[in-house]
Amino acid sequence: MTEAAAMSGVVRLGSGGPWEDVAGYSRVVAAGGWILTAGCTATVDGDVVHAGDAAAQARVAFGIALDSVSRAGGAAGDVVRTRMYVVNADDADAVIRVHGELFGAIRPVATLVVVARLLHPDHLIEVEVEAYVGADMQGLRS
Repeated sequence: MTEAAAMSGVVRLGSGGPWEDVAGYSRVVAAGGWILTAGCTATVDGDVVHAGDAAAQARVAFGIALDSVSRAGGAAGDVVRTRMYVVNADDADAVIRVHGELFGAIRPVATLVVVARLLHPDHLIEVEVEAYVGADMQGLRS
């Protein structure tokens, strides 16, 4: 954590993804009790995995998002909002079912939007997760 981050109460963590430095963003930001992830896809070690399988891509993308929430001091039970972007409306049911597997007991507010495309042509889904851990952020790790 940088000195400026410690003073401002904002922690920004990267995942080492190639676009983070180029675009100037963090994988996850924790501030004032909130943990917010950037858009997460099924890109692992620079390669898109599970091409053609939206459900499998959703599991990977949500896994990356939840891992990021954990790195910032939160847990799946702290998730209060999810956003899902799919490129094919026919994949919505499969993606919603994965969401239900992961968050059915937690019941965050959720949005699913059909978009024209994502950055890589093999990306079928991108997700964002927001968690609230309380104002003190005692679990925050840098």
